[in-house]
Amino acid sequence: MVEFDELDRKILRQMQRDCALPLETLGERIGLSRNAVWRRVKRLEETGVIRARVALVAPEAVGRTLQVFIAVRTSAHEADWLERFAKATREMEEIIGVYRMTGELDYLIRARVADIADYDALYQRLIRRIPMADVSASFVMEEIKETTALTV
Repeated sequence: MVEFDELDRKILRQMQRDCALPLETLGERIGLSRNAVWRRVKRLEETGVIRARVALVAPEAVGRTLQVFIAVRTSAHEADWLERFAKATREMEEIIGVYRMTGELDYLIRARVADIADYDALYQRLIRRIPMADVSASFVMEEIKETTALTV
């Protein structure tokens, strides 16, 4: 874990809201010079605290309005199966998250698709590539909260 101070935390809070802020604006908001902010941001990037700077695209703008969580149970727990599963899910652009779980589920997949037919096509491609014991889907009806910002 990287150690950082309150100024670093302020930088991270601001950048999680808008990473395209000019260094001058960021500096004004937290009380540092442009160069001091640049040095801190560079250090946060080099140490891996800031992994990437990205644009968050509106799903409706690109026709991915339906969000689905896919619960997967498998009877295969070998390393080879996991490698194939990981490779297959990484190659499917509709899949935006894959998580190995504790409890009754083995894996949880998060995907963004256009509609039910698009989900079915994703499902068909997935089951052709990877044997699974049970797959079930839950479709998001209302997004109450979604954020990418972490508490710092």
